[in-house]
Amino acid sequence: MTATAPTIVATSIGFDSRGRGPYDWAPGPVFDLAFDLAGAPVRPRLCYLGTATGDDPARLAGVYGAFAGSDVQVSHLSLFTMPTVPDVRAHLLAQDVVWVGGGSVANLLAVWRVHGLDEVFREVWEAGVVLGGVSAGSLCWHVGGTTDSYGPDLRPVTNGLGLIPTSNGVHYDSEEQRRPLYHQLVADGTLPAGHATDDGVGLVYRGTELVEAVADRPGKAAYRVEPWPEGTAVETRIEPRRLR
Repeated sequence: MTATAPTIVATSIGFDSRGRGPYDWAPGPVFDLAFDLAGAPVRPRLCYLGTATGDDPARLAGVYGAFAGSDVQVSHLSLFTMPTVPDVRAHLLAQDVVWVGGGSVANLLAVWRVHGLDEVFREVWEAGVVLGGVSAGSLCWHVGGTTDSYGPDLRPVTNGLGLIPTSNGVHYDSEEQRRPLYHQLVADGTLPAGHATDDGVGLVYRGTELVEAVADRPGKAAYRVEPWPEGTAVETRIEPRRLR
């Protein structure tokens, strides 16, 4: 089964840690949400893309380790030094969930476009495969947002895939530059209005509409950010549903 409508889960939520090393990961409740949105298959198929960190093998091992012993059928698509599957389109279309890791969204978008993944992902999304990810893996589905891809001083990225025709702000409460820069970029029209997420919060889109915000921890929120008269922006807090 696949989702009944094109579905994206765009988050500031990573894997949980088991505490025995930097990549000793456990799947958090956001993955159960993604599998439910995909129709709750008995043995869900999940493909991980780590393009934003150059297909780092340590992170890849962390993903496989997180789901070891579970019913989840994990695969991955790496693009360095060449694609790891013979037919990228067919492989992605065969998944229930595609999860994109964080890192450099600017590099991710450039590499994906070289391989034609910008066009493939629209087809995959329209086919009902749930697309999800964290940080760069959240920004990429939108028009753009704020990124540290170019250095420690945040800058805008405006060439996202645009499946969601709005902007996105990630790590909204944990990195000092994120909120003021996002407000500035929305206020001056560099970015369209959009939604931002504190760490631990995700956005669920059906089609291009936001249907809910979710959180894996207390005290966190999502936000709607829109332009306001006289070159300012206004922020509206959205209370998320707590994931179990």
